[in-house]
Amino acid sequence: MLGVIDLPTYLAGLVLVVLLPGPNSLYVLSVAARKGVRTGYTAAAGVWCGDTALMTLSAAGVASLLQANAVLFGIVKYAGAGYLTWLAVGMLRAAHAMWRARREPAEQSAEPEAVAGERPFRRALVISLFNPKAILFFVAFFVQFVDPGYAYPALSFVVLGAFAQLASFLYLTALIFSGTRLASAFRRRRRLSAGATTAAGALFLGFAVKLTLASA
Repeated sequence: MLGVIDLPTYLAGLVLVVLLPGPNSLYVLSVAARKGVRTGYTAAAGVWCGDTALMTLSAAGVASLLQANAVLFGIVKYAGAGYLTWLAVGMLRAAHAMWRARREPAEQSAEPEAVAGERPFRRALVISLFNPKAILFFVAFFVQFVDPGYAYPALSFVVLGAFAQLASFLYLTALIFSGTRLASAFRRRRRLSAGATTAAGALFLGFAVKLTLASA
């Protein structure tokens, strides 16, 4: 089928990979819970654009260059870890402000500046792009399902990428609508909101540490 080998196996592996928690899905869920469906989809659009860029770079062979060049890989890796750390610190600061304001009436407590001033599309895009493990995953995973003898390999990558984006769309849509349900509970329960933001910040710190320890 258009130069794609063993499509059922690819789809099965894709579902498992998409369902694994990561910084992209966590950020989209967090944005949807705090700001609603529309903003959640804005963040999701950043993820999809970032994934498309990574797929294109992988098809062009850039991922192989990163894998072969330790210096370039290190630059991308530490830049990504630094950005995730910066996001984590912002979330933890916002959580601290929530903890301090948890006894105030709802109408008197404004959303922390660190959270209110964010740009979901841009943040999600950068989170997606600064992920060298994702680049290496795309090239390693995609190549296994592209027929080397097919005359138009770019078409094969497009087919595989379309399935990947469809799976991501369905998964992030589920997270967005789950997040909006959580939002009402967060507005009613300040401690729950502060605790969830603290947990999200801690997870982003964990992602940053994991990325720092990653190897090509």
